[in-house]
Amino acid sequence: MTTTMRLNVDVKSTGPAALTIGEVAEHFGLATHVLRHWESMGLLAPARAEAGRRRYRRADLYRIAVILSAKQAGFALDDIRDMVTASDPARRKLILRRQRDELTQRIAQAHASLALIDGALACDHDDIANCPRFRFLLTEHVNAQAVLPGMHH
Repeated sequence: MTTTMRLNVDVKSTGPAALTIGEVAEHFGLATHVLRHWESMGLLAPARAEAGRRRYRRADLYRIAVILSAKQAGFALDDIRDMVTASDPARRKLILRRQRDELTQRIAQAHASLALIDGALACDHDDIANCPRFRFLLTEHVNAQAVLPGMHH
């Protein structure tokens, strides 16, 4: 099953910095305090208008889309900040490679979990623990554990 997330950043505005924090929050389905938190962490830097009110430009909308996409991929906010503020491409690539390695590992674990669930669904035994096919799927887990005294493989 493939899951995709489409982020619409095509918000119509009357000027280069016309969107309020409420409008942006509503557009992305976020609470305003989330945008304020991201700003306090250095992830966002919206322009300020009269009385210090935040005004979000198109570039800010893309930054929010990057943050949301990165969070969906499992990035921590600190890593997102480091990635989007890195002036050194090598630093950014290091963060991305580390995250890619972690994501690859999570995907492999999810595939293994899916195979285990599919194996359990294919079992017609009253007690799944006695199903030879399901036991075969668990062999790696059983063999990876330390052998208890008196037990043999």
